[in-house]
Amino acid sequence: MITLLGTALASEGTEFVYRGESDACEGCPYRKQCLTLSDGVRYEVTDVRDGGQTLDCAVHDGGVRAVEVEPTSITAQVPSKGAYAGSKGKLAGPCPHVDCPGHEYCVPKGAEMDAEYKIDEILGDPPQDYCALDRELTLVEFAPSEDD
Repeated sequence: MITLLGTALASEGTEFVYRGESDACEGCPYRKQCLTLSDGVRYEVTDVRDGGQTLDCAVHDGGVRAVEVEPTSITAQVPSKGAYAGSKGKLAGPCPHVDCPGHEYCVPKGAEMDAEYKIDEILGDPPQDYCALDRELTLVEFAPSEDD
């Protein structure tokens, strides 16, 4: 899928969560090419269009470039009970322990707390030695979103 992305993010392998239209997009001549993604979905840049020009943008200081993106998987921690490849899983819930080495997987960007996701792969034990909220967690890979 082709879209326009800020030049600071426009490199192969960059991952981002699309957050929808900004107020600054109103009246932009490139809206139809730029606003093609699904809100809240995590994407990965798979290609930067060669020879593409940098276009002015009211949102991105350095302008935007044409890139190809696709929805990407999300690494997360889920309750261990019932977590296996092919099953559906949910995040365990919010966590206030932002200094924990596993926090980014308990509250991963691009995943909603109450949503169910297909577990593509079991990655194993969490990066932290213990959970401060006394949760039994397993590190998994959620399948890419199928919204698009």
